[in-house]
Amino acid sequence: MMGKGERIKFAALSVPLILTVGFTLFLGFYLVSHGIGVLSWEFLTRPPKEGMKEGGIFPCIVGTLYLALISFLFSALIGVGAGIYLSEYAPDNILTGLIRSAIRSLAGIPSVVYGLFGVAVFVELFNFGPSVLASGLTLGLMNLPWIITASEEAIRSVPLSFREGSLALGATKWETIWHNVLPYSLTGIVTGVLLAMARAIGEVAPILFTGVTFYLRHLPRSPLEKFMALPYHLFVLATQHEEIEAVRPMAFG
Repeated sequence: MMGKGERIKFAALSVPLILTVGFTLFLGFYLVSHGIGVLSWEFLTRPPKEGMKEGGIFPCIVGTLYLALISFLFSALIGVGAGIYLSEYAPDNILTGLIRSAIRSLAGIPSVVYGLFGVAVFVELFNFGPSVLASGLTLGLMNLPWIITASEEAIRSVPLSFREGSLALGATKWETIWHNVLPYSLTGIVTGVLLAMARAIGEVAPILFTGVTFYLRHLPRSPLEKFMALPYHLFVLATQHEEIEAVRPMAFG
């Protein structure tokens, strides 16, 4: 049985958990209770109409999926590859330490700065124009520090004996990484990628500068066209629409 001191510590540690779970349940109930009236198959499969007061969010869903796909392809491959290099191949010297510090610093840069960088590089320099491609690459760039750090830490957590045993049996460096390191670090890598993607997909500032628009009559027919996206759509409905009260149910939906 726990003593009095242990019970006090347990109670003190339980309070943050209870508050977090309670707030999450309250938020979920609040959103569902206010948005259940507009949720329907039409809401998910139709474009908005009547000044966003009717219709659905299908173009926003498609645009958000395009964003997720482009940013994933760009950031996951480069980020995991960089994590493998830093943990397995990079020499342990001052330069590598500076690179790690720079990567961690990039994770703290505000998203609006990434948006301005996306305008300068992807929209203007590469001449992609305001488009879903420019926005996806900007979000992918924002994901890189998180994915690189998560991948490196997950790979470094694999015991050294796994590598030594494989090398002792005649495997090459890459065979050791592929068969004896990555399978045991995959959970941490996937978790890092998913957390980075979830953060990026909810951002408004980067895509606001690089290609998102409030309303389109058609879906983007190529990666070089503008698009609609859920976070920006919600932002406009909640704060910028001429009839905020009239479109509030759509925002909750």
